[in-house]
Amino acid sequence: MINIALIAHDGKKPEMVSFVMRNKDFLIKTKIYATGTTGSHIEKEGFKVEKLLSGPKGGDAQIAALLATGDVDIVIFFRDPLDKHPHEPDVQMLMRLCDVHNIPLATNPASGNFILQGIALHLQSEKV
Repeated sequence: MINIALIAHDGKKPEMVSFVMRNKDFLIKTKIYATGTTGSHIEKEGFKVEKLLSGPKGGDAQIAALLATGDVDIVIFFRDPLDKHPHEPDVQMLMRLCDVHNIPLATNPASGNFILQGIALHLQSEKV
């Protein structure tokens, strides 16, 4: 099973919900971790989500710990680059750990779609 972390800054939560709904067939087969508020929005759409703390309260750091221990395979983090965030050091740490541990990281819907499509194709080729 693929373990995926979904995170969205406040201004990007509607975009994340839309992304999740467009990719429902794929995501329903994964284990979803999410920061608190993002996870609540995703749960309202019928998904099972393991919710962590909200980002500013340590949720980004919790997801970073999960990926460092091999418990997260993909991170999709819709960041709001036009707003300031008090937990920016945690965001930077999470992104750095994705690079250190070679974890695919999408920061917008276009890159998220490409990652999910690539994984779906890879899984199909393994079945053949």
